[in-house]
Amino acid sequence: MSERFFLFIVGVYILTGLYFEVDMMIYLLSLWLVFEGVTNLRLTTFSQKFIGKTVPAGLTVFQTQQRFSFDAFRAWRIMVAVMLGGAFLLLNEHDIEIVWFFPWFMGFAIMGAGASGVCPMILFIRWIGFK
Repeated sequence: MSERFFLFIVGVYILTGLYFEVDMMIYLLSLWLVFEGVTNLRLTTFSQKFIGKTVPAGLTVFQTQQRFSFDAFRAWRIMVAVMLGGAFLLLNEHDIEIVWFFPWFMGFAIMGAGASGVCPMILFIRWIGFK
């Protein structure tokens, strides 16, 4: 499984959880992404080792100077989990209705990044200097 396909699946998963109003799906996804980001035990690398083939990420990249020895996909996972989980907590637990837009936007943006192969957030993270 490539990172591009993973992004598409995550976007569809977020939108499905939001559409059917299954809050636990969003919380579990946030926990899963934090786990993957912190431990670097990613589903994409595990599936590639399982099939015995290395699959390129499939996303648009540009060369930047590496400032941090932390993988951009790990940073992306942590940032998405914090933003998605935080917005969802504010929306459901503290009744701050103005943030309803963020989970929906993130779901469509992540799904679109998987479909198009261009993820502005990962490009930005790499521009900052992550590997």
